[in-house]
Order: sequence, then C-alpha cells, then structure tokens
Amino acid sequence: MSQQKGQIGVTTENIFPVIKKFLYSDHEIFLRELVSNAVDATQKIRALSSFGEFKGSLGELRVSVSLDPEKGTLTVSDHGIGMTAEDIDKYINQIAFSGAEEFLNKYKDTAATIIGHFGLGFYSAFMVAKKVEIVSLSYKEGAEAVRWTCDGSPEYTMEPAERAERGTDIILYIDDESRKFLERGEIESLLKKYCRFLPVPVVFGKEQEWKDGKMTDTDRDNVVNNTEPEWTKKPSELTDADYIRFYHELYPGQDDPLFWIHLNVDYPFTLTGILYFPKIKNNFDVTRNRIQLYSNQVYVTDSVEGVVPEFMMLLQGVIDSPDIPLNVSRSYLQADSAVKKISGYITKKVASRLEELFKADRADFEKKWDDIKIFIEYGMLTDEKFYDAAKKFALLKDTDEHYYTFEEYRQLVEGAQTDKDGNVVYLYTTDPTAQYSYIKAATGRGYDVLVMDGQLDSHFVGLIESKVEKTRCVRVDSDVVDRLIPKADDKKAAVDFTPAQRDMMTAVFRRSTPTIDKTEFIVSFEAVTPDANPVILTQNEYMRRMKEMAAVQGGMAFYGELPDSYNMIVNTEAPAVKRIDDEAKAELLPAIEPLQAEIDRLNAELKTLRDSAPDGKLSDEQKGQSTQLEERIAAARNDIDKKSAEWASGKPLVKQVIDLALLANGLLRGEALSQFVSRSVKLL
Repeated sequence: MSQQKGQIGVTTENIFPVIKKFLYSDHEIFLRELVSNAVDATQKIRALSSFGEFKGSLGELRVSVSLDPEKGTLTVSDHGIGMTAEDIDKYINQIAFSGAEEFLNKYKDTAATIIGHFGLGFYSAFMVAKKVEIVSLSYKEGAEAVRWTCDGSPEYTMEPAERAERGTDIILYIDDESRKFLERGEIESLLKKYCRFLPVPVVFGKEQEWKDGKMTDTDRDNVVNNTEPEWTKKPSELTDADYIRFYHELYPGQDDPLFWIHLNVDYPFTLTGILYFPKIKNNFDVTRNRIQLYSNQVYVTDSVEGVVPEFMMLLQGVIDSPDIPLNVSRSYLQADSAVKKISGYITKKVASRLEELFKADRADFEKKWDDIKIFIEYGMLTDEKFYDAAKKFALLKDTDEHYYTFEEYRQLVEGAQTDKDGNVVYLYTTDPTAQYSYIKAATGRGYDVLVMDGQLDSHFVGLIESKVEKTRCVRVDSDVVDRLIPKADDKKAAVDFTPAQRDMMTAVFRRSTPTIDKTEFIVSFEAVTPDANPVILTQNEYMRRMKEMAAVQGGMAFYGELPDSYNMIVNTEAPAVKRIDDEAKAELLPAIEPLQAEIDRLNAELKTLRDSAPDGKLSDEQKGQSTQLEERIAAARNDIDKKSAEWASGKPLVKQVIDLALLANGLLRGEALSQFVSRSVKLL
C-alpha cells in the first residue's frame, strides 16, 4: 500500500480535548484500556482458531508492556489477530465503531470472553501521549503490515511497515505532563491494579531481585497477572485453603476471613464472584472500596454502590459481570433495572448462604456471631427482604452467653416477662460490667437479660419492637427492678413523708450530688426493698435511646445536645437511708419545719390573693403583692436548701450512698472519685 493521509471520522473537531479531559475519570485508565484491547485481540485469535477459521500456529499468546525512557515511549504489544489497513480505517479512523461489538455479534454464542464494548478505549492513549503509533500485521493470509500515526489532532498518516509476526504494537510517545508513566514503579502499580486477573498473561519486563546493593533484572519474565483467579472456577474445584489463599492475594496482611460466598449465576444475567466475611474490629467502620468489580476479569472499579446493597459494604471480595452497564470509560455504574436485579440476587444469595451455615453447624455459627452480628443487623435494619430472610438465623445473646433465634427467645421469656398489657418485655444491657448490679437484680427475679452492646443495637432494639408483635425492649437500668415489667397487681409503696420532710430530704440529696457536665439528676423517694441499694440511678428509656441513636445517626442533633437525665431514686427501705432520715428528723427537721410552715402560710396567702381577682386578672397593686409573696417563698426554700446542705456536709454517709450509685453507673470520676476513696477509708 502507499502512504495514506486523512482525517479521523469524528462528529466534532474537539474530540481529542474531550477525551483528554472529560471522557475518562482518571488518566491512568489509559493503560487498562490498551492492555484490555490487546487481550481482546489475543482472545479473538484463540477463538478463531477454535472455530477453525484460523489454521496457523497460535504461538505464545501473551501481552507485553515495555518502557523506553530514553525515547520517551511506552509500548503495549500483543500476538493477537492484528489489523489490516482496512481494519484500522474501519475501527480506528471511524471513532466509536467497536470491533469487539461486531465480533461479539458474529460469535455471540461462543465468544463470551471478549471484553471490549465501546470502541473508544484506544483513544484514551491521547490523555498521556503527544503521539501514538500503531504497527500491526493481520492474521489474514497475504496481509501486509501497516503503520498508523497520529499526533492528537484529527489528522493521521497510514503507510506500509515492517513486522514479521502477527499482532499489534501500540507505541505511546508520552507527553511532558505525563512523564511519570515512564517510571517502572508507576506502570507496575497500574498493571497490578487494573490487569492483575486478566485471562491472558501480561508481561512487564523481567522479575527483579536484590543483588550487589541494587535491584537487578533476572532472566525470568515478570508476569503481573493471575489468569485463572478463583472466582472463574467452580466451587467443587476449590478447597478452603484455596479460598483463603485467594483472600490474602486480594488483601495482604489481614486475618483469615470467617467464611465466604461463591457467586455463580448465568441466568437471567451472568455474574460470578467471591464475597468474604472479614473479621470486623470493635469499631463500626463501614469502609468502602472493599469489593472490586470486574468485567470479564478486567478491573472496573471499587465503588460498587448500586451493585452491592449498602449493608454489604462490610464485605470484601470480587464481583465479575459483563452485564453490568458501564459508561464509556467503564469507570462509573449507571443505574438501571439490570443493576437492581443483580443487587437483589446478591442479597438473596448471601442470606441463603448464611442460613445454610447456621443449619449446617449452629455451634460454629454461634462462635462467629459476635464478628458477623454487625453485618447482619445492618442488613436487617436497611433491607426489608434481607430482614425477612435473616430473622430465621439472626441470634440474640443473653448475659449467660446463650444464643437464641428470635422465635426461641420469645418462647423462653414470654412466661415470666409479660407485662400487665400483654407485652413481652425484652430486658437488655448495653454494658454487662457497668450495669452488673441491675442485671443481678433482674436475674434474681428470674428474668433473662440480653446483651445489646453493639454500636447498632440502639437502633436494633427499635427494630425488634416494630417487627415482633407485642414486644417492648427495656434497658435493665431504666427503672427499679419491680417496675421493669409492671404486673397487674403491682402497687407502688407509699413513702410516709410530711411536706417538710420531703423538701428537707430532697435538698439533702440534691445538694450532696456532685456537679457533672451535661448531666442532671431528679431526686425521688421510693420504698423499694431493704436489700436493694440505698440510692438507685435510672434513665428514661425513650430519651436515652434517642441520645444513643443521635450519636450514630445524622438529623438527630437536638437529642444529642440534651443533658443526660438520671432519676435518683432514694430507697427509703434501705438501712443506710433510714439512718440518714432518722438523724435528719432529729437534727435538721426542727430548723426546717418553721420554714416549711412559713412557705405553707405564704402559699395560702398567694392563693387567696389570686382567687380574689376577678377572672384571674390582678391589679397592679395585687401584682406587686404577688411578686413579694413569691420572693419570700423562694427565700424560704433557699433557706431550706442551705440548711440541708450545711447539715449534709457533715454527714459522710449521705455522700457515700450517692457516690456508690454514681460509681455503679460509671459517673464517679476525678476529684469526686478520690474523695470517695478517702471517705471510704475513714468510714471503715
């Protein structure tokens, strides 16, 4: 052929700037595209040979990548089908006509491994190159080698070339802005990222070893890829050791996975892959980019939102599907019905595999439960279909470390833990150590207590209440044990206090409680039992749960800013409290009663004043009198507070019973804790 010049058939003269800046998300993608095209060409000659359409010797089928820093070139070479001048004119000069697409249409029943779909991959070379050459010789009998050259403008030249073997060289003259792509380390890193599982060997130079104080080439080819990764094989061909070895190939340095799921479906879409359940550390960390997406072994992305349900972002592994729609650069997923079907299949498959493991070896499943619990709870909270499947194998663990399914636990506790309204009450603890005394009180009554100490459990207890009919979840420290599960015959024991005694004792305990940042205490008196703690701290179940959810969920900042509110229940039946009460009545009450009588008299005057006003509207003179009365009442109450505080300051036992309650709830710290220890020594 003679030299040919022309213009590339494009719809706009600005196609190269578009390719360079906007078509591909990352410039590094060019290497994936060129190597993938070379693999396509290699797969095509193999396919043609198997069809009998190519009868020559296949030779060594591999793709080579080489650098020449002095010439400033990067070359991708293959021993595939090659191209004639007509092929180049058709597939290169006419942008967006995909050779792979045409080949697939012709051999659609047998050529499933051809990966090129878009026809634009070759042009990604111009993102990093100032000039690109193609030197190619077709497999067709009598074909002549051809050289195509383009400097990034629509003009190209095509002329005869010298080439002895079938195949194609793509030679990139790297531009000054992209010199990093002439570095061995950079190219090796990209090949390992994008080409590590391609189905044709990819060779990049020679293997190196440390010799004479430097890295030196050996005579062994540096093959960068594993051409038969485990997900391309049948599960029956693999052992547990194979799966674990492949996991460490994907994620070096990590602990062995707990177990795995091998995906393999060919209808109504094609999908293969292996998903691993890693050991998740104590902190809840949904780390993205754990799952890698491939298309016929070509790396596409590790941003798999849409293909993998949100809760499965905790998993690791590989998904490979040629049916997931990709944009022209294969870098971003497009939302469509195929993706949704694949996502639904993965959810169903994972749930099925977990149920299978549960039924096959429940003891082993229970051992792994604490590691996989966060994954299963996350799925049940966010995916209705997964919840429906998972409720068969999701487990609840109690403080005795026994495990129950939802149905088993219901049967276990409904006899003893049904309240007066017919609700089965699930008692739970979020910290078995800190809440030990509350747990002991509950189990002493014959109740069972669940351990709900995961970071999702504040949400999960709400899910249980919404999904399991006639069920309430109550934290074990949310009330005194007698009222955790109210029965029809429960009667609150009355506390025999006069108004003066109640005000006095309230002031004694309130003024003796240390100030804790963003924490408030509401003092009340109840006749619990003599053997119960003298002071018991409880938290309102609803408000505490809202604050816990605010800590892990956006949009609930209001609850997060509220102070922690504790009910400080003073047990008037406890011997220590009786002693405090007796001493206060003898020593403090005589000073308090006149003040209380004054408060009662002033309140009566205030009531009479307000009742005398027509329609409740006070005159200016009456408003002044009302204000004076309110100020005198406040002053009297302040006197009660002061006298009670002064009296309590000389009674170490008051501080001691309060500090014991604070200590039991992890609220006694710093100076207050030091004072408690010193006081304890003195009381001993």
